Amino acid sequence: MLVGNRQGIAVWLSSLKFARQLRRFGNVQYVSKKMKYVIFYCDQDKTDEVIEKLQSLHFVRDVKPSMRPFVKTEYQNSKPDKAKEYDYKMGI
Repeated sequence: MLVGNRQGIAVWLSSLKFARQLRRFGNVQYVSKKMKYVIFYCDQDKTDEVIEKLQSLHFVRDVKPSMRPFVKTEYQNSKPDKAKEYDYKMGI
């Protein structure tokens, strides 16, 4: 099975006995017993539909999508690193 673009969704529940029902919406990754939330992943193109369905369920208190796919993760260094300027293999 090839995994495409996925997006995480955090769902806060009124009771953890309903956490199992979230498996039909995506892959459940983590369940917090103390804070009563579930982290699961679904296809990025279906995220809006899944969030609407989740919010209509009676046992769901809050739903938040992950912003990680939209955050830039490649950073540029403002100053070049001095250690990388030298060629250490020059003497070999």
